[in-house]
Amino acid sequence: MTATTTATARRTPLLTRVLQTDAVLTGGFAVILAVAATPLAGLLDLPEPLLRWAGIALLPFTAFVAYLATRPAPPKRAVQALIAVNVLWAVDSIGLLFTGWVDPNPLGVAFVVAQALLVFAFAEFQYMGLRRS
Repeated sequence: MTATTTATARRTPLLTRVLQTDAVLTGGFAVILAVAATPLAGLLDLPEPLLRWAGIALLPFTAFVAYLATRPAPPKRAVQALIAVNVLWAVDSIGLLFTGWVDPNPLGVAFVVAQALLVFAFAEFQYMGLRRS
């Protein structure tokens, strides 16, 4: 009988730091969006429900990232899934600006683009950390 092993990523300083930073910043962003959706909506000309529900949706995601950040050797497939979700979030964020579903003001456009670029940067650093593991 053979034991099934789960492929894990060797914990490297880069992977550890990027997972920890992602968890902290995403968690903070989630709380801000969920709690301050109404004033942000007025400031950015983005729909309040979109901001609020994005924040709420990010809370369990934050827990998942924090879980990975605290593992001695995070499951490789879980980190790959995290990278894929981050890339999808970034692409969808930019895509949202071209759908006509939202009509943000210039500050709102800058907000959407900036957070998309930050999320994409997390995905890139997570990929680099995974490759080094």
